[in-house]
Amino acid sequence: MLLRLLCFALALSPAYQPALDSISADALRGDLSFLSSDVLEGRDTPSRGLEIASEFIASEFRKAGLQPGGNYGYFQAADFLVRTPTVEGFTFELSHNGRTLRLSSDEMTIQAASAVDLLRAPLVRLDAENTDKPDEWANRVVITLRARGRHQLERAAAVILLDRRPAPNAEARPQLLDPASPETAGPPRFIIHGPAAEKFFDSLHGAGAVASIHLGKPREQHVPLRNVVAILPGSDARLKDTCVILSAHYDHLGMKPLSATGDRIYNGANDNGSGTVSVIEIAAALSKLKTHPRRSIVFVTFFGEEEGLLGSGYYARHPVFPLANTVANLNLEQLGRTDAKDGPRVNTLSMTGEAYSDITSFVEAAGQATGIKVRRSGANSEMFFSASDNYPLAKAGVPSETLVVAFDYSDYHAVGDEWNKIDYDNMARVDRTVAAATLLLADSETTPHWSESSGAASFRKARSAQPGSRQ
Repeated sequence: MLLRLLCFALALSPAYQPALDSISADALRGDLSFLSSDVLEGRDTPSRGLEIASEFIASEFRKAGLQPGGNYGYFQAADFLVRTPTVEGFTFELSHNGRTLRLSSDEMTIQAASAVDLLRAPLVRLDAENTDKPDEWANRVVITLRARGRHQLERAAAVILLDRRPAPNAEARPQLLDPASPETAGPPRFIIHGPAAEKFFDSLHGAGAVASIHLGKPREQHVPLRNVVAILPGSDARLKDTCVILSAHYDHLGMKPLSATGDRIYNGANDNGSGTVSVIEIAAALSKLKTHPRRSIVFVTFFGEEEGLLGSGYYARHPVFPLANTVANLNLEQLGRTDAKDGPRVNTLSMTGEAYSDITSFVEAAGQATGIKVRRSGANSEMFFSASDNYPLAKAGVPSETLVVAFDYSDYHAVGDEWNKIDYDNMARVDRTVAAATLLLADSETTPHWSESSGAASFRKARSAQPGSRQ
């Protein structure tokens, strides 16, 4: 492995060094101070602030001289459906063995295509050991952990997902959907949070549990949303129609309700303004190269990550380059804060799904060449793999990983995540490593493959199912 890393690092052309050196902490600071300013009101999906952010990103790609990669210039336009819960008269009550859980609409996320009127319907808990027993949840209300919320539960009367993470906004937020996606249909879902919900779920064993839920018919309207896409064309006649994707999501959580006091704006400087401005700065740096790398590089910033990986899911269904010709995706998240809850993270970089593909080898080689240590993060690497925009591309078969500096920090999903808390010098050093890894992937004859680990089995299967895969 060490020899392989050294070979990769030596493969980084000396001609690339001036481009890496041009990555600037000051440029990152300037871009992020605007992108995460109060003027953009938290870049909610959809919002005027998100539109302004997309125009800013496109203008930076245009300034760098990159080719537009969308269906409307630099914009990959998508028609989405906004489904707003009707919460007037809403009731939600779960009961079992004398214990009752009552929640209001502003204590959960509601995802329902139609009205719900259930009175003391049977409630069953879905655990790992009974996921293959569909008769136990047919026409019943199913409650399960959010981590297991991806199971096919079309036969359920309703699905309740317990998310042990705190709710980002205490309000019934609209649901965003691609009308062409199969996820638009299905049983109503209620994502619940908080100590009372956790206590009820943990105590729910045995028969006799019931659920009473009343919800009015939702309101629906269509809204245009945009991924921002630019291309650095490859220089090799044989490989230029293959590509590496460098991506990040540019949306965040918007604002607290008008009734909230104090600071209401989720500025999202680290999550994920830092990843967005890193894509911008790396794209600008690589655009200066006299000779482009052999493969093309696609720079994408996604909408709607905070709403459920919407922009990346849309791109995976409508790729600029065929997925069979997409050799890797490096996705960027939370690169700016070094004050992680579990200790300082200076001159280090972590990855999600680090054992799932040999993308990790390319990033480690880039780290050796640029002085950044790739820190193996174990449980966090596994836990966060399905939580970022790498995941829809991975499900489609493309070797994909997300690069992170701090997985958790004091202002995560809080209004205090502001641009003046970013370590810009460290972010510039990390971005040089990311740029080097992107170049290694774009120049190498050896392309990443999914590993033989059990966790990567479904991704390997998806890759092998792609017709005419060119690697």
